[in-house]
Amino acid sequence: MKSVALHNLGCKVNSYELDVMQQMLVEKGYTIVPFDGPADIYIVNTCTVTNIADRKSRQMLHRARKLNPQAVVVAVGCYVQTGQDTIGKDDAVDLAIGNNRKKDLVEILETYLAQRSPVCDIIDINHTDEYEEMTLKRTAEHTRAYIKIQDGCNQFCSYCIIPYARGRVRSRKQEDILREVEGIAGEGYQEIVLTGIHISSYGMDRGDCELLQLLEKLHEIEGIRRIRLGSLEPRIVTEEFARRISAMPKVCPHFHLSLQSGSDTVLHRMNRKYDRQTYFQATEYLRRFYENPAITTDVIVGFPGETEEEFQETEEFLRRVNFFEMHIFKYSRRQGTRAAEMEGQLTEAVKGRRSTILMELERQMSQAYRSGFISKEVEVLFEEKQFINGQAYWVGHTRHYVRVAKAAQDGEDLHNTIVRGKISGFLEEDIMLFS
Repeated sequence: MKSVALHNLGCKVNSYELDVMQQMLVEKGYTIVPFDGPADIYIVNTCTVTNIADRKSRQMLHRARKLNPQAVVVAVGCYVQTGQDTIGKDDAVDLAIGNNRKKDLVEILETYLAQRSPVCDIIDINHTDEYEEMTLKRTAEHTRAYIKIQDGCNQFCSYCIIPYARGRVRSRKQEDILREVEGIAGEGYQEIVLTGIHISSYGMDRGDCELLQLLEKLHEIEGIRRIRLGSLEPRIVTEEFARRISAMPKVCPHFHLSLQSGSDTVLHRMNRKYDRQTYFQATEYLRRFYENPAITTDVIVGFPGETEEEFQETEEFLRRVNFFEMHIFKYSRRQGTRAAEMEGQLTEAVKGRRSTILMELERQMSQAYRSGFISKEVEVLFEEKQFINGQAYWVGHTRHYVRVAKAAQDGEDLHNTIVRGKISGFLEEDIMLFS
């Protein structure tokens, strides 16, 4: 049977979908091989979130062609969806498959292999209400499984191309999600992470937000010990939402609330649908119902027109919220978005300086948050054995997603095991020592 090499670019949704595509290929008898060596077929699951992501997608496709000029090179996903004209003219690509067609990858591939004529299989993603059902049985991660619950986004932030790549909000049926998670639990996975393009919109295409109801049903599944939520829209975190999730012990006290800016005027230009006060209130609700929850976020610096005063507003707001972790991004101009055409595009030097300031702030806040766990008893799900400074450790995460290491003993196997113990200090800047 033919050998297949796969490579993923982009988000956790892409990773989930690539895992399912690999699973489908294996079930059909294909042999999976590393991407950096010879293969009969190369599949690149592409990303288009920035111009740089587009370039990386093209580079990986051309790299595949060079690795084996006789191979079949398949481009899949978001870059295909938004770059139809470009992908159709690219000699490195034999087969292009857009979003909502990944579930049919094997069928499309085998049709191509029989006919050997270039194919572009791309639907009009902006005019479909079909959720592309894909079911994961196992994943490359052996303790934590990402579960996709929805696709698409209706927010249309001014800097973002994703609604054009993924289409409008389409929610997965609850029964399909529950069936998948029951299967994952049966395989021994103890932790799941709900993911999607905009999971806060789950169910809204059917007239209501059903995320809470879904969580309550997932909470009942035997074998699942931990449930994490992917990135949340701040507006979903009402007092009722925080109260109801806090009544579910399996839901981890780790919440990623996307911010992007701490300045109301910048948020308005970004077309974000909340202001600083709404965001801050959401964090207060979480802190009312959870002791010391881990709150993480994304921040874009150097958005078009961002003044020094607006940047200072963001810095001050970040200090006020006091995050566990922040992902700091320099604004990257994305063709096809409104922000790309805005006046006041900032220089890389300005964006770099502001990014450096916030990354240092992130380091300080993250260290302070982790330090608060010293001498505290925690519960760790150990995931893998690693060598750190020449010493073997079992490494895992607490419920708050603090990374923890325990010195490995001879003959000890803690893989996929939950252990209670105390944090004694730091092993490295971002790893706590467990005893």
